[in-house]
Amino acid sequence: MSTVLRLARVGRKNVARYRIVAADSRMPRDGRFLEVLGTYNPQSTPKQFTIEADRMAYWIKQGATPSETIGNILKQDRFYEKMEALGKGLTAETMNIARLPERKRKAKTHKEKKAS
Repeated sequence: MSTVLRLARVGRKNVARYRIVAADSRMPRDGRFLEVLGTYNPQSTPKQFTIEADRMAYWIKQGATPSETIGNILKQDRFYEKMEALGKGLTAETMNIARLPERKRKAKTHKEKKAS
């Protein structure tokens, strides 16, 4: 069984909220999952997310692969740096690792069709 860490959509129409879950890769997006690892709200400004770090670390150590979006969330939270520091024996107070700010994205521009 290959396990993936991905988003499962919850919430009503036009109000997207997501759970961060560990699921079997053969299950559908909103289908059966193994465990809820956190939440993600992309519509708030700035985007909000929570992660249960100990359970996320457990699943990554077991070989679960994070999806692209989950990988970006973990990078923004500096999850891997925190894991490395904990592995070296540092405590949460001495680490002083803060979450990175949200990326600024350029607005999409529509290219005009060339007249020939």
